[in-house]
Amino acid sequence: MAHEEADLLTVREVAQQLRVDDTTVRRWIKNGVLEAITLPHRGQRQAYRIRRATLDMLLKPGVES
Repeated sequence: MAHEEADLLTVREVAQQLRVDDTTVRRWIKNGVLEAITLPHRGQRQAYRIRRATLDMLLKPGVES
């Protein structure tokens, strides 16, 4: 299980790697551009986790969404 958790990234971590704002990543998730796991939350913003493999696919050269 610890290995699986290490393979999950936060919205902020993905945004930093892609050099975009957190809001952009959240918009991509809501629009279906980026696949994410929705976590239960109680705060103002929905919590998501993105699999590292999903981000890696997005970063592969020649891959178009």
